[in-house]
Amino acid sequence: MNGPLEMWGGVECSHVRVGPIVRDQLSETGHLHRTEDLELIAALGIRTLRYPVLWELVERTPGSYDWSWTDARLRRLRELGIEPVAGLLHHGSGPPWLDILDPDFPGSFARYAGAVAQRYPWLKLYTPINEPLTTARLSGLYGLWHPHGSSEAICFQLTVAQCLATAWAMRAIRSLTPAAGLVQTEDVGRVFSTEALAYQADHENERRWLALDLLAGRVDHRHPFHGRLLEAGVRAADLSSLAAEPCVPDMIGLDYYLTSDRMLDDNVDRYEHERVGGNGIDAYVDSAAVRSDRRQEAELGHRIDEVWQRYRLPIAITELHNGSTRDEQVRWLAEGWKAAQEARARGIDVRAVTAWSVFGAVDWNSLLTARSGFYESGAFDVRGGVARPTALAQTIAQLAARGAVDHPVLDGRGWWREEHASGTCEARPLLLVGFGRTISTIEECCALRRLTVVAAAAARVKASIADQRAWAAIRVEGQGSRKDAASTIRLVCHYPDSTELLLQVNSTAPTIDMCHAFLDLVIDGERGSLEMLHSGPGNQYSFGRLTIGTERSVQAESFVA
Repeated sequence: MNGPLEMWGGVECSHVRVGPIVRDQLSETGHLHRTEDLELIAALGIRTLRYPVLWELVERTPGSYDWSWTDARLRRLRELGIEPVAGLLHHGSGPPWLDILDPDFPGSFARYAGAVAQRYPWLKLYTPINEPLTTARLSGLYGLWHPHGSSEAICFQLTVAQCLATAWAMRAIRSLTPAAGLVQTEDVGRVFSTEALAYQADHENERRWLALDLLAGRVDHRHPFHGRLLEAGVRAADLSSLAAEPCVPDMIGLDYYLTSDRMLDDNVDRYEHERVGGNGIDAYVDSAAVRSDRRQEAELGHRIDEVWQRYRLPIAITELHNGSTRDEQVRWLAEGWKAAQEARARGIDVRAVTAWSVFGAVDWNSLLTARSGFYESGAFDVRGGVARPTALAQTIAQLAARGAVDHPVLDGRGWWREEHASGTCEARPLLLVGFGRTISTIEECCALRRLTVVAAAAARVKASIADQRAWAAIRVEGQGSRKDAASTIRLVCHYPDSTELLLQVNSTAPTIDMCHAFLDLVIDGERGSLEMLHSGPGNQYSFGRLTIGTERSVQAESFVA
């Protein structure tokens, strides 16, 4: 464990077949077509970036490689001093004439990996296949993605095929670049359960290690899943090959989300809005453990400990992302960084933390199965074609520069953690000026976000900011008529440096949605005059920048957040 903890970045690049449709996140987030994105990443201080060199993008016809996009992007990354962790397959199935269960898949993938290494001999870090077991579960067990299987047998076949392809790919890469390192990513969230479902939780908690165990050469006749794999139709020769010639990761990439850890509960009547599933023996609800009474055990630090105890290999946190309000996004990344630092203090070799989805993601709230355009912003908010830095970008830059971060929202904790005991943390407040429905709704939204608010008099805003150590003051101009589509409300934020944010909103806009949208802008530290073009639940909103001196004229470079 040499050197300080590093701040990495990652571009969401899933390329997934869902029925007859291909979900291409590079295209849907716009990164495929924006050449300026890499400069924005470099400006954050990121020096290592998980970046796609996707098989489906390069080999569009059998045996014919189009390197034009990857040539330009990888060349620019070198110029910027950013080291890529090259991802060759990200939840994908390969080019359209192949899929993971095709007998030719491992060999074809290895040929592509070798071609990548030959063209870019300077690449040193690879993630040939992202999250093999997670991909297998979503594609083979839950049936959400191609080949839409719904059995553990297909899940196992997909897992072994991807691990075999990874081993062959690294062999091909290292024949040209002997020092190339394997950064193997996986989500190894733990499963908790009620007493009646302990047997199912035990099964899943052993299964979560399967891909990493296969690559580490541990799945021989003594492994608890060896027999089940053979019963599932996995070839004994493939298991023997992986056991005899392990492809041990040089670094384990731990991908961790709020929903990674799960809770199985057979008391299904408790869950009015959750889908009831089961295993053919018992019916149960599978929900996020962080929403259960096991939330204290659902923490990144515990998963780091488990990975370290099992493998004793260097670890990077390779995906941290929270598709939520801006305050919760900042808190989630800060909490992940803190967990990594604490693990290092315990002697665990944690090398990096990765801010994933720096340009956001589309429709991951449905695991890409619904094409609704539901956007989750990342370090940048890119809808509308303009990459606008958010508070998360500021957080990343601070962590990259000095390994610590400060933002007033960090005076409170995320909803998934117990609030600080009274009096243990003196939170910097937001000042709310005046009265009325909109101010009351902003106060309610702040309470949901665990943001401290203090009432202030309109005549003493500037003095109150200084007296209260406030980080901003909010007031409302023109409450307007809720029935009059022509009337407007102006939400105004005053910052301590005497700059302002003005958001002009049609008075018929849903109050709670517009207030949440405005608070995100305040947390981002946005300045200037904006007009809200749309607001909806789930942080789905859009803005246009008002031309100076013309409140109703929206500039062409409107942006969406």
